[in-house]
Amino acid sequence: MSAPSRKRVRTSFSCEDSCEEGGSTTSQQHSSGTAMLPEEAGGSGAGGGAGLVTGGAGSSSGEHSTRKAMRIQKNEARASMSPSARTSNSGTPPYDGVLGGYGGPNDNSTCQSDEYEGEYVPNSDVDPVFLRKIKTNHSLSNTDKEVVRLIGQHLYDLGLKSASDVLMKEAGCKLDDPSSATFRHCVMKGDWTGAVNVLEDLKHHLDSSKALCEMKFIILEQKYMEYIHAGKTYEALKVLQLELSPLKHNTSRTHQLSSYLMLPGPGFNNGIRLPTSRASDANSVSSRTNSLDISFLPSLPLPDRGEIMEKLQAFFPPTVMLPPRRLRTLLSQAVSHQRNQCVYHNSTECASVKSYAVDHMCSKETFPCETIQVLLEHNDEVWFCKWAPNGRYLATGSKDCTVIIWKFDPKTLKLTNDKVLEGHSQGVSFFAWSPDSTKLAVCGPEDSPEVFVFDIPTGRLDKKLCNSQEDSLTTVAWAPNGMLTAGSNKGQFYQFDCMGSVLNSWEGVRVQCLAQRSDGRTVLAADTHHRLRSYNFDDLTDETIIQEDNAIMSFTIDQTDRYALLNIASSGAHLWDINEGCLVQKLKGITQGYYTIYSSFGGLNQSFVASGSEDTKVYIYHVNRADPIQELTGHTRTVSCVSWNPVYHQVLVSASDDQTVRVWAPAEKYRNATTTASSSNPSSSSTPGGSTAHENGGA
Repeated sequence: MSAPSRKRVRTSFSCEDSCEEGGSTTSQQHSSGTAMLPEEAGGSGAGGGAGLVTGGAGSSSGEHSTRKAMRIQKNEARASMSPSARTSNSGTPPYDGVLGGYGGPNDNSTCQSDEYEGEYVPNSDVDPVFLRKIKTNHSLSNTDKEVVRLIGQHLYDLGLKSASDVLMKEAGCKLDDPSSATFRHCVMKGDWTGAVNVLEDLKHHLDSSKALCEMKFIILEQKYMEYIHAGKTYEALKVLQLELSPLKHNTSRTHQLSSYLMLPGPGFNNGIRLPTSRASDANSVSSRTNSLDISFLPSLPLPDRGEIMEKLQAFFPPTVMLPPRRLRTLLSQAVSHQRNQCVYHNSTECASVKSYAVDHMCSKETFPCETIQVLLEHNDEVWFCKWAPNGRYLATGSKDCTVIIWKFDPKTLKLTNDKVLEGHSQGVSFFAWSPDSTKLAVCGPEDSPEVFVFDIPTGRLDKKLCNSQEDSLTTVAWAPNGMLTAGSNKGQFYQFDCMGSVLNSWEGVRVQCLAQRSDGRTVLAADTHHRLRSYNFDDLTDETIIQEDNAIMSFTIDQTDRYALLNIASSGAHLWDINEGCLVQKLKGITQGYYTIYSSFGGLNQSFVASGSEDTKVYIYHVNRADPIQELTGHTRTVSCVSWNPVYHQVLVSASDDQTVRVWAPAEKYRNATTTASSSNPSSSSTPGGSTAHENGGA
């Protein structure tokens, strides 16, 4: 009496139904000649039996190997079931599906389905009888099913495999293509031959034969490296000669892999003793074991199989195999987008997601909005202020001919008078910090022929930069190597070395403001012809980058060295892309005549700009908006300079002709939670874009 026939299972890799009759196998099935490789013969029960070699006539080898791999995985899934599940399933027909977690068949309907016939095989110990009682929802759209797949993958990654199985069964979905599940199984179990064989069944999903070759190379390279790490040099040599080399892919890498055969195997260093050169030394070394030093040999990291699977997975379309952790990736992208759109996001305290249930939104009060300190030590107009690169010191310069160095306390956000620097007899109009925050180069107003360089820790005058008493040096910039560039609008433009000697000069260049670029060779200078020009002191070349219609009174560049903020006479502030030479944004609201007003980039990732104004206000903008997001009031005369702390992003200061310096910070209830230092990352600085709707806040 013949056994009852199994239910048919169709997959995307089989165009015929598989029907096996106990005791009455057809001659075509006998002639298929399925045989396992020698290295897999003893390990098929451990999960490695997917690596099959098929031959003969009657059916394709790919179809047969896939079917065989599915049956092996089915047996393993059933073996891993709980006793109760196996007992409840003992009376049911055998399964011909594959794992239902990553790769279960799409059970869109019951056994009458045209696409799949058979039972859903779970990837957990959930009771199959219980699964069969779950009614499949056939009304889901393709988009709905895609969302369900993402949720199912996330549940599977969390270890909630039973929940994933139930969800897939009710939605009539499958996480991955059946053969791709077999492929994943082979890779994770280290069945590399089986992985290559199943890959042949999946090659029609790939973009090109080159992709197939690349995937085979990745698989076989991992196989080779595992043999090397296991000390199986002979097996590794066979892989290299018979499998990797015939691919003729990435020859240089293949040659590198071959060199690993020369390395000593595991335990090589432990078994070697250094010989003694003299008999007289025998007693002194007899009690010591000296090992041969092989520390010069290269280390061979062995990639994790999960990493290899993710690398291989990238070659498949998402319909075949979902990208890893796709739902988490989409949520992270959504959060990043919301943060980028949040005009007040200025703290790393919000880096961790508190809830996905609501949109990200920062309160305006977490942004600098209140005056927490007013500095009154200057006796005349305060013309300039600048934070040190380390964020711990602030320098303020005044018409009273003094520079005051203030020490910053990150806990209280308050400043204390540290020292007073004197020397200029005509006032202090500009200065620049050295990159290491230890020195300050100070300039006076017009007709000041010298640049004073102070040592900040001691407060002493270190040196004076001067070429001639007839010169006028009103602006200065530090290079990363310690050299200085100075100039003025009267035609002097010099490069000084660290000792104060003139190295190079440009004749007839009238400079209004300077900034050193990060390459250490190029200096940007705003001249009296309304241009921003680039000067290279190495080869003495120059070029025009920006041409404005009105005078450039001052400018500053951001940490990415790409964007420049220009304060234009009678036109306010303009944001330019230096690399592209294009105008990005015209900032609205600033009242700018022919007074020199200095602006500043700042905030988290330098996503903001702040500028003074002749209307006594401080204007703050997001780089993607033309309208101010904050207007700070408190000064009574022109605000000549604003400087944002480059490390502690919640603090900025403003200097005014009213003889005061104001310190701005978030509202009191947010200050203690936002004082953690977090240096800006130039590579992740926000990219300015187009303007959006006006958002005006007041303090």
